[in-house]
Amino acid sequence: MLYLIAFAVAAVIALLLWRAMSAERADVPRGIGTSGPAAPPSRTRPTGPDDDPDFLRSLDESLRRDEDPPPGKD
Repeated sequence: MLYLIAFAVAAVIALLLWRAMSAERADVPRGIGTSGPAAPPSRTRPTGPDDDPDFLRSLDESLRRDEDPPPGKD
């Protein structure tokens, strides 16, 4: 019986430690009524050039400029 009580206490302590550690690393803000600082705002992830519409537009314009012959030259 003593082993069962010790196991239950150890399980509760492990659960509380796991919840405390995962709450510190979470990117979501904490709920109302919890103590401690709120989670920092999430960072915007960097986008590659293939995701940037301005880059794609300028690339398309430069390709069209290179493909089209200049006017007056044959």
